Amino acid sequence: MAGDHLQVLDALDTAKTQLYHFTTILIAGMGFFTDAYDLFSISLITKLLGRIYYTTNLNAPKPGTLPPKVSSAVTGVALVGTLAGQLFFGWLGDKMGRKKVYGLTLILMIVCSIASGLSFGKSPKGVMATLCFFRFWLGFGIGGDYPLSATIMSEYANKKTRGAFIAAVFAMQARTGFGILTSGIVALIVSAAFDHAYNAPSYADNAAGSTVPEADYIWRIIVMFGALPAALTFYWRMKMPETARYTALVAKNAKQAAQDMAKVLNVDLEAEEEKVEKYADKSSNSFGLFSREFARRHGMHLLGTTSTWFLLDIAFYSNNLFQKDIFTAVGWIPKPETMNAVHEVFRVARAQTLVALFATVPGYWFTVAFIDIIGRFTIQIVGFFFMTVFMFALAFPYDHWTKKDNRIGFVIMYALTFFFANFGPNATTFVVPAEIFPARLRSTCHGISAAAGKAGAIIGAFGFLYAAQPKDPSKRDHGYPAGIGIKNTLIVLGCVNLLGLFFTFLVPEAKGKSLEEMSGENEGEQTAQGDGSNRTVPA
Repeated sequence: MAGDHLQVLDALDTAKTQLYHFTTILIAGMGFFTDAYDLFSISLITKLLGRIYYTTNLNAPKPGTLPPKVSSAVTGVALVGTLAGQLFFGWLGDKMGRKKVYGLTLILMIVCSIASGLSFGKSPKGVMATLCFFRFWLGFGIGGDYPLSATIMSEYANKKTRGAFIAAVFAMQARTGFGILTSGIVALIVSAAFDHAYNAPSYADNAAGSTVPEADYIWRIIVMFGALPAALTFYWRMKMPETARYTALVAKNAKQAAQDMAKVLNVDLEAEEEKVEKYADKSSNSFGLFSREFARRHGMHLLGTTSTWFLLDIAFYSNNLFQKDIFTAVGWIPKPETMNAVHEVFRVARAQTLVALFATVPGYWFTVAFIDIIGRFTIQIVGFFFMTVFMFALAFPYDHWTKKDNRIGFVIMYALTFFFANFGPNATTFVVPAEIFPARLRSTCHGISAAAGKAGAIIGAFGFLYAAQPKDPSKRDHGYPAGIGIKNTLIVLGCVNLLGLFFTFLVPEAKGKSLEEMSGENEGEQTAQGDGSNRTVPA
């Protein structure tokens, strides 16, 4: 590169795929693995919590369930914490550096995972309040992992395979992916072991004996297991050097950037102090987040990343957190009164694990395989399109799908919505914000985009809980007001996906371009051939 372009950035962009790329994927990915496990394992145990702490009338036809407000709090409090953490740690990552903040988030996740499983209290309210308190701070730590992991991976990667590497990190979390697959497997193993050990009768046969006292250990073990993968990667996360792009472009320490990347890339790099000063002092590299210049260059981009992530998460979290209720409604999971407490955990975990194994995980790895071939924009458009199609295909003939002979067809169609979410916007909404904003604002803008997604997730989690309730009081969960029913809720979610498709046109394509090209930080520079073809045109 000619002019003031930095050698260390050029070396990163053109570096061959090496061991350090895969090491970074593993280290960052294991944090995300923990994120997914912690966020979604709660959906496996809410029915068990209701049986243990809220079965007050043994003569009732159904076992106890969490009251609406308690269920909303237990399910949504971690999402609220995640939103706050994304904003705070995203900003802090641009101020203090990616590495320094990265360790703090992991410590918070480890401590709060364990503390959540040790939730105490003399009454159901006490246990639930303690659980919610620690899950908020667990979510706060999880929130920090979003912008930091994405930013670190994007700043380490070369431009040829950057999309695949960032998507691979996210596939470890995969708001299902391996994190949820593992949570399902852990729940299957733990519940199967307890079911074999205690062999309790169903609720219909013996209401009092269907929930053995030892069942209280099941949800605690499942929740605390999330601390293990995070603890295993803590040492390696602390050994990672700061990214060269932050050190050079934000901290303006050319010597340290060259030293760190020379070790990683096994090449000799110049310090280039004068170039760093010139590069960082350009007018195109000095405007702030709330400036007119940012609004002119990246305002529409930020609107695109926030709106698409927001809309995606309304639909995605609704489907994920409450798929057990949908499967129960169509009869794929038996009615609660026909099972004991432990067996219900097993059946819910099995259903969600099968969907993750055959739809969610393959969807992520399709994205990893094709994102640098067909691009982020195409994958996101195709994903939103098919999510809309399948959601409407489930919703409009909903009565047809609830018939016994058609239930498997419903499950297959429902699973396909997860496949195209993950071979689609659930991956790309994470990847793109880490690529298109300047280095000094990259973590902050990714945090804002991710927080918009979590706002959508909160709407999805709380909204679906109430909206999906049927109008018929006899079919409604105890304590809930009448909703619009699952059929109409699915129609609404289909419309949300359609809106996501339209807002995708605000998001630029980053395939094959360097981070500096996408952000405009190399404005005015030319390639060695002098054709200026890689210049970024401000939005």
